Amino acid sequence: MRLSKRVTLFAAAAAFTASTAAIAAPTFINILTGGTSGVYYPIGVGLSQLYNEIDGAKTSVQATKASVENLTLLQAGRGELALALGDSVADAWNGVEDAGFKAPLKRLRAIAVAYPNYIQIVASEESGIETLEDLKGKRISVGAPKSGTELNARAILKAAGMSYDDMDRVEFLPYAESVELIKNRQLDATLQSSGLGMAAIRDLASTMPVNFVAIPAEVVEKIGSPAYQPGVIPAGTYDGQEKDVPTVAINNILVSHEKVPEEIAYQMTKLMFENLDSLANAHSAAKSINLDTAAKNLPIPLHPGAERYYKEVGALK
Repeated sequence: MRLSKRVTLFAAAAAFTASTAAIAAPTFINILTGGTSGVYYPIGVGLSQLYNEIDGAKTSVQATKASVENLTLLQAGRGELALALGDSVADAWNGVEDAGFKAPLKRLRAIAVAYPNYIQIVASEESGIETLEDLKGKRISVGAPKSGTELNARAILKAAGMSYDDMDRVEFLPYAESVELIKNRQLDATLQSSGLGMAAIRDLASTMPVNFVAIPAEVVEKIGSPAYQPGVIPAGTYDGQEKDVPTVAINNILVSHEKVPEEIAYQMTKLMFENLDSLANAHSAAKSINLDTAAKNLPIPLHPGAERYYKEVGALK
């Protein structure tokens, strides 16, 4: 009888401990970004600070190789939120192997259209590069292999009637490394896809005279993808940049996955839109995040939690 009571009490205590642990278990929100000298990373840090308000949330920010890696990690459940270029998101959903996706990533779900990336081709002034044609025979960096930036580079060069074979040397390096090589006269130019005012390019433009290479509207049209739209780098964005520079704009998308609970996705969406001014302090690119367009023209389904928020505020019917 005493043994039976002990077993019963032990079982009850174990059940209580398990239920208490379940209640107290933290909600992990790992935000996948990009290189620390880009725009994804500071925006990820800004979001993580907002999400600390979610009850039980334990947030972290992970530096990555950006779009393609982020989407692959989300599919594997190794993150809860990521920034990625819109064309990479579409390629991930459709399983475009040339873009780095061996199979369709059907667990992905959208949270919001974020801000546009701008293709920014910057060259040292001494290289003499002023146009796309001038890139021929030069040393150029195009981002990490099969990253969103590198896929952009291939598309733009093809539309301009060129390929990597036309270059003297092609390096597959992210922002900071590319800029350092230009400073050291080991590279002539870099093509980067980022929000305006990106730290690495600001650093380069403040260190040495540079040229920003225009991408004409007719080249953008030849790319033949709705993800690529004409854009402008406004004069004065960087030191010494006295004129507007025509270029390509590609929307970034905040992406999650289907296993993230609806309530968490709802809170992530709600907190972002209720604190856009605070997020813009993390990086000015966040000023372009707009509730009116956040749920439109998405290449993947909305997360039900995000959809609930948009319907609640009237951004979706």
